[in-house]
Amino acid sequence: MTPAALIVLAKSPEPGRVKTRLCPPATPAEAADLAAAALLDTIDAVSGVRGAEPVVALTGRLAGAVRRAELTAALRGCRVVAQRGHGLGERIAAAHLDTAALLAGRPTLQVGMDTPQAGSALLATCLERLHAPGTDGVLGLAADGGWWAMGLRDPRAAGLVAGVPTSRDDTGERTLRALRDGGLRVGLLPELTDVDTAADARTVADAAPDGRFAAALVRCPAFAAAS
Repeated sequence: MTPAALIVLAKSPEPGRVKTRLCPPATPAEAADLAAAALLDTIDAVSGVRGAEPVVALTGRLAGAVRRAELTAALRGCRVVAQRGHGLGERIAAAHLDTAALLAGRPTLQVGMDTPQAGSALLATCLERLHAPGTDGVLGLAADGGWWAMGLRDPRAAGLVAGVPTSRDDTGERTLRALRDGGLRVGLLPELTDVDTAADARTVADAAPDGRFAAALVRCPAFAAAS
C-alpha cells in the first residue's frame, strides 16, 4: 500500500474561539479544554497509523491555547502547515495541496479535531478503503449532515470541494456530489458523530471512554451538573 499523509485540520484551542456551541453548559475555558483534549486524541490517532505521515494544518495562536505545553510536545512529531484561504472549503483544499507539496506522490486522508473517537485502527481502515481498486476518494459522513473524513488518491482533487458551503445539514451530501461530479469514484466510510453540541460531546465520550476527551468531559463541572 502506498504510504499516505494523514491531515488534521485544527484550530488552536483558545478560550472563546473554539467549541462555542458547548457554551452553555461549558464556560469558554472548559470548552477550549475539551477542544484541546479532542485535538490531542486525534494527533495520537494519526500518529499511530503505520506507514502514514501526520500533518497538522493549524490556524490560531498556540501561545493562547489551553494545554499549550502538551500540544507543543505532540506537534513535534508532526509536520505543521498554516491554514490558508478565506473560507473553510478553501482551507480544506489548501491543506491537501500544501501536504502534497511536502509529501509528493502520497494520497491524503483529512480529518478534523471533532472526532476523537476515530482511533488509529479506524483511520488505517479508511486508508485501506482509499487504496481499494476502482476508488479515487473516500468520504466519511457525519451524523449532523456534514462530514468527518475525506481521502483522495490525488490531493489536487480537493479543489473540487473548495466552494461547497460548510456548516449546513447538507454539507456532506453536497461534498459527495461535488467529488462525484468531478469524475471521482468515491467510497463511503463509516458515519460518525462530531462534537458540536453538549449532546454530541456525551455521545463521543461514550464511544471512546479511555481517551483524553472523555476524561476532560468527566472533569468538567458543567457537564457533571447537567447529567
